[in-house]
Amino acid sequence: DNTAVIAQLVKLRAERAALLGYASHAAYQLEDESAGSPAAVRDMISQVAPAALARARAEAADIQALIDTQARLNGTPSFTLQPWDWSFYAQQVRKARYDFDQARVAPYFELDHVLQDGVFYAAHQLYGLSFKERRDLPVYQPDVRVFEVSDADGEPLALFLADYFARDNKQGGAWMAAYVTQSRLLHHKPVVANHLNIPKPQAGQPVLLSFDEVTAMFHEFGHALHGMLSRVRYPKLAGTAVPRDFVEYPSQYNEMWAREPGVVAHYARHYQSGEPMPPELLEKVLAAQKFNQGYATTEYLAAALLDQAWHQISPAQAPSAAEVPAFEQAALRDSGLDYPPVPPRYHSTYFSHIFESGYSAGYYAYLWSEVLARDTGQWFHTHGGLTRANGDYLRTQVLSRGRSEDPQVLFRNFYGRAPEIAPLLEYRGLAGGS
Repeated sequence: DNTAVIAQLVKLRAERAALLGYASHAAYQLEDESAGSPAAVRDMISQVAPAALARARAEAADIQALIDTQARLNGTPSFTLQPWDWSFYAQQVRKARYDFDQARVAPYFELDHVLQDGVFYAAHQLYGLSFKERRDLPVYQPDVRVFEVSDADGEPLALFLADYFARDNKQGGAWMAAYVTQSRLLHHKPVVANHLNIPKPQAGQPVLLSFDEVTAMFHEFGHALHGMLSRVRYPKLAGTAVPRDFVEYPSQYNEMWAREPGVVAHYARHYQSGEPMPPELLEKVLAAQKFNQGYATTEYLAAALLDQAWHQISPAQAPSAAEVPAFEQAALRDSGLDYPPVPPRYHSTYFSHIFESGYSAGYYAYLWSEVLARDTGQWFHTHGGLTRANGDYLRTQVLSRGRSEDPQVLFRNFYGRAPEIAPLLEYRGLAGGS
């Protein structure tokens, strides 16, 4: 039972913020983030929530219809969808709607094709970068590949390490690491790496990926580009040394090229025959990416809302341990996110991100970054797509700047306006008619 710990933590955080002259812990935390204020975060949540909830209700109706149909066919009583049923039945709906065999898809996503003809290809088209493998350089693990990255004028820009395979002594997940940070002051060129955990096949077998793994490669390379294209004086402000709610922006933006038809046509080819993926199969793969996004977005927003609710209170408003459950219920109810089939991704008593992992008042950050990323995708769509001029413009205005300027100023200078929510809703399949 962590209710007493929560009550103590939120009160102490509120008291500290008050002593420092802030209205709340959230106001204190967000001052240095790109959102800038709790009001901006609340506004984002309130704009996305109605569309997410509407889609979640539609998804729930589809699942309930499946439950009722199976009960009728089996001659058993039906039941009302509960949160613990969602994942099991959602996968059945997914299979019926987007039925494709992963074994049929994977041969079109061979790792080296995805890397060379997808990830590197998009970077070359956008920024003029070229990649030369350096087998002469020492590596810490035989599977790691090193690429010398050169700019359009042939000038060496960075070293990129591709560490894609899982191994026993490697932590899970996927991440980017900057081993040497760019600095004009110190004349340092960046050395960055992408670390993934793709299962390594037996010797002589091709490395065939799922589309989720393809997306992860593009995502992490977005972080790598942020580090490699940096052009600032001080290493403390270089590359990905930006606010938490901005750091995922370049990576999420770069994901979109994994779905861009011109890029997909370049890398999604059968590793043996070289034939492109059949259009009907590709259509199913891409359409499936929007499945269950009502649920995923709603559960995330509910957790982000709880985070803000806990950290926007004054010391006098801090609840007692006994009042913690009621505080959570009231916060969800008042925000309209109290939808029983889709509970928050984390309830308060096990929400470790905000109570022990440094994300207090910051759980909103991933979606905030995605708003910027999807709006940037919309900008590319309306300005001609995958072109060198567009890439150079984004590079000059955002990717090269690190934290040398306020992130929201960077975005406004790039786009000419504040970010908008609509492209995010469209990308996630939450907009009307998506």
